[in-house]
Amino acid sequence: MENLQVYYDMVETSIRDLGVDPAACRGEQAGQWSLKKGSASVWIDLWHIERENRAYFQVLAPVMQLPTSNLQAFYQELLELNYTFYGVAFVKYNDWVYVKVIREVDGLEQKETAAMINRVGWYADEYDDKLKARYGVTTGERV
Repeated sequence: MENLQVYYDMVETSIRDLGVDPAACRGEQAGQWSLKKGSASVWIDLWHIERENRAYFQVLAPVMQLPTSNLQAFYQELLELNYTFYGVAFVKYNDWVYVKVIREVDGLEQKETAAMINRVGWYADEYDDKLKARYGVTTGERV
């Protein structure tokens, strides 16, 4: 198994640079953190997949549950917004929409870790309230 401690340290430095105590953000398992960026929750995961012998770094922010009406307009808006985004995208998992970025940890640098966390947090905070207001949906717990 790859030693992930160097990457854990990168994430915690990035969280500390945001003015947040990384210890307060740690999840139940090693390689998990959660913090707030404005009204958006930002989840950070770093894990190793043994069968692939690769480790991944992911930053994910729940934006909203899928609306029950106007789905075509909603999806079209997300696709059009994705075109304007830099390095992240709206994704759908089950009945939720997230802002997400993921990459292998190989070659990951401190500046990139911080940029990924900041970018996901910024986009999620920028669009969560706007989209919920436009499509009449509220948020819930982590799914």
